[in-house]
Amino acid sequence: MDTESATSKPVQLGMSRGLTFLMALACGAVAANIYYAQPVAGLIGPDVGLDPSAYSLVVTLTQIGYGVGLVVLVPLGDIFENRRLIVVTLVACTAALLGGSVASNAGLFLAASLVIGLSSVVVQMLVPFAAHLAPDESRGQVVGNVMSGLLMGILLARPVSSMTTDLLGWRAVFALSAGLMLVLAVVLRSVLPERRPSTSVHYLVLLRSMGQLLVRTPILRRRAFYHAMLFGAFSLFWTAVPLILASPVCGLSQAGIAVFSLAAVLGAFVAPFAGRIADRGLTKPATAFAILAVVASFLLVFASGGHVVATLFVAALLIDVGVSCNLVLGQRAIFSLGAEIRSRLNGLYMAIFFCGGAVGSAVASSVHATYGWAGIAWCGIAFPLLAALYYLTELVPRRPATAG
Repeated sequence: MDTESATSKPVQLGMSRGLTFLMALACGAVAANIYYAQPVAGLIGPDVGLDPSAYSLVVTLTQIGYGVGLVVLVPLGDIFENRRLIVVTLVACTAALLGGSVASNAGLFLAASLVIGLSSVVVQMLVPFAAHLAPDESRGQVVGNVMSGLLMGILLARPVSSMTTDLLGWRAVFALSAGLMLVLAVVLRSVLPERRPSTSVHYLVLLRSMGQLLVRTPILRRRAFYHAMLFGAFSLFWTAVPLILASPVCGLSQAGIAVFSLAAVLGAFVAPFAGRIADRGLTKPATAFAILAVVASFLLVFASGGHVVATLFVAALLIDVGVSCNLVLGQRAIFSLGAEIRSRLNGLYMAIFFCGGAVGSAVASSVHATYGWAGIAWCGIAFPLLAALYYLTELVPRRPATAG
């Protein structure tokens, strides 16, 4: 069953607007931790004694920590009391952020960066928790609303980091976020209900079961592949587009590129609508729309040749809408598979599509350097086309089983 029946204290289904807003705010604030260092890595590196060739480790280690946390921490939501797990992880995040804010050498800062990423997976503990609290008929809407907060946090992290650094220095970014994490830990400890899963398996058995879940859950594999492809295209686009915007072809300043990046805000507003669509049983057509939107975005890029900022802006809108829509559709689908495995499913889903995004980011620079903006466009089209080919298999009617 998909209702929350496996708790020592029955959890009343339903999410008030206030609690939904609080969880969305928490997701946004925590997700921002992963991206604060990106625009200021060039300032952090020399301050903590990093070699210029290693500045990228400031960002990379945070992302590695997040990827590891998706696999080793998020599944704990299926065996440990959820509220305590969330609060403890937030406290660890607070400590890591404080450590980063006072780190005097590269080793300490990089260690803090790794733990910041590891503990920031609390956002993927909060999303399944919201799904537990939501009744069936509005689960997609609730997940979409909470995810909109997460997406907004990702969007605002970079400009907030840049502005705070300009006023108070980069260390203040981490110190202020540490204070916010501590406040969230106290507030969530007060307002979230207890949820104690009935599962009592050993942790290592739990981890092994994730492989079995992946093999035995076709909808997880399908939705994870769809989003890995779309997120790969998303990462490719947003890694490559600053290169063309800053080039003489477009001639935008860093401030202009920052304004351009606000195109992603539309994706945050689309998430709740995608959840409502899924609640109405329209996941298949909505998935087709999401995939086609990403294909169309790169067709626009290809048609523009990278010369028209307005065309690129429209392309950015399309890709962000498609990716945000598909993310929520996928989570709504996997969260309907059962409360007792929801955290593991979410961890697998996120980890798989995170790998797709890593591939998109990794190939962006080399593709752009070798083949230019046209190469980026063709590569970007290839990602969603692979998703589309797999999607077509979903439309093939299955043969009914015949009696032997």
